[in-house]
Amino acid sequence: MSMLQFFIAVDVTVVNIALPSIGTDFGVDGHALTWVVVGYTVTGGGMLMLGGRLGDLLGRRRVLLLGTGLFGTASLLAGLAPTFALLVVARLLQGAGEALALPAAMATVVLLFPDGPRRSRALSVWAAVASCGLVLGFLLSGLLTAHLGWRWIFLISVPFLLVVLSAAVFLVEGGRPVAQDAPPLDLPGALLLTACPLLFIFGVVEAGEPETPAWVVPAALAGAVAAGAGFVRVEARSRNPLLPLRFFAHRTRVAANLTTMLLSGGLSTSFLLFTFYLQDRLGIGPLGAGLTMLPLAVSLIVFSVLVPRLLGRWGARACVLAGIGFTAAAMAAIALVSTLRAGGAAMIPAMLLISAGMGFGIVGLQYVAVSGVTEDDAGIASGVQRAADQLGGATGVAVCVGVGFAPTLHSLDPFLVAALLATVGLVTGAVVARRMPAPAPAARPREQAG
Repeated sequence: MSMLQFFIAVDVTVVNIALPSIGTDFGVDGHALTWVVVGYTVTGGGMLMLGGRLGDLLGRRRVLLLGTGLFGTASLLAGLAPTFALLVVARLLQGAGEALALPAAMATVVLLFPDGPRRSRALSVWAAVASCGLVLGFLLSGLLTAHLGWRWIFLISVPFLLVVLSAAVFLVEGGRPVAQDAPPLDLPGALLLTACPLLFIFGVVEAGEPETPAWVVPAALAGAVAAGAGFVRVEARSRNPLLPLRFFAHRTRVAANLTTMLLSGGLSTSFLLFTFYLQDRLGIGPLGAGLTMLPLAVSLIVFSVLVPRLLGRWGARACVLAGIGFTAAAMAAIALVSTLRAGGAAMIPAMLLISAGMGFGIVGLQYVAVSGVTEDDAGIASGVQRAADQLGGATGVAVCVGVGFAPTLHSLDPFLVAALLATVGLVTGAVVARRMPAPAPAARPREQAG
């Protein structure tokens, strides 16, 4: 399950350093290349709850195999794509494959371990693998693009996904049989949930383009609001809703997922700010940029070992607040380095703070978001948490980076604007997390022995 998680996380960031090479090969500009990144995360995030629901209804192993197979096939298609349009389609299919496979994988991990220290350790490993995948995506992208070409950033995952498929057949239990009288799936809800953030991000990105017609941005934002309202209406009337509205009666989970969105927005923004600063402002090549970010990956391993021990002592809410604080400090460091126009090594403190923010914040939020789950709702709770992570990250990038680097704000330092916008989201997340009802803390080591 962690191998699958790793390569899905890698595909979130692996394209960033390779984007200039992709644009050169296909003759497209940076505006079009945005959709290679955003299309994957939004499609994956928007359909994750459908994937979680499918896992609950049809069985986790069945949906896990289907999603992993689709993700691997789409990765092969992306690596061999002869046109840019086909590459974008392949990225959309990768997002759909992730949406099917990842909730089933996370639900499998959650149900293998009971509430308490064992589950917290398992989720810490899970989160650490995802974090390392996100960060190592930059390093792999630099290495592969420099030596083998950008197509290998997609092709390299295919043999490993075949291992996941083979292992899942033998190691994951078959689960429940498909009920003959099962109600129809909520496909309209899934489409509306995907359309809402996609239209919102499109409107935000286009708002910074001077060539965009005046009516496009208001129409896109109005469409996003309409899709969101339509989603709530469909869920209220559906016999088998994608996201049952009773889910929002669990205040702790709702607060955890909202905080996840806000924290992920800041974390995802930091990745692109590091990349843009190293490559665009300092002129470092793909390989050098990837190697410069290596301390971020190494420090994540350290925090993956540290956080599980502190989770049991401090409680999940304290870890979440610490993670938000570290991330906000990283934004201040990024703004300072950009203002001083310092060298690439000056970004290392910000990278270390980001790794601390991910280690403390995401692990704590994942633990809270799946608190009290059962066999019947583990998939949907996992899907909601992952959707909040991805949609929050994509929206954060669109707002912070899209607005900060918009041509209409060329007189301002884009890194400073983006960092300030991310900090506003992080402060909001801290307020939500501070009022979040805390689940029962994990048992201390002394209590485990007893």
